[in-house]
Amino acid sequence: MTSTTPTIQFFSGIHEELGNVSLRRGRLGKRIILMTFNKLQALEGFNSFTKQSLNTMLLSDEEGEISITPSSVQFIFGGAEGDELQRVECKLEIEQDNHWERFIRFMHRYAEANGMVYGES
Repeated sequence: MTSTTPTIQFFSGIHEELGNVSLRRGRLGKRIILMTFNKLQALEGFNSFTKQSLNTMLLSDEEGEISITPSSVQFIFGGAEGDELQRVECKLEIEQDNHWERFIRFMHRYAEANGMVYGES
């Protein structure tokens, strides 16, 4: 099996760097994922105008691709003028067990490849 570095993309060919991820259980057993990005490469240098939008989040690793549409995306601004992007929070909801297990396998690979620590509380 070939090893592929796990990636996250909103726009074709632009890899984003995940700052943090939080996994929660919602009502009725729905699993909620909050992925936080401290900056988006897609916004740097107006990449969002020059690259094709995927309209979904594309997670890629050695198993293949996961295409998931966020239930919400929130841009949080701050700074002296209130116009500096602080972070982007992307909320995902997963109901099916096999989709959840696939997402967790991706996250373990992504964390390992990017020096992140995975912990359960």
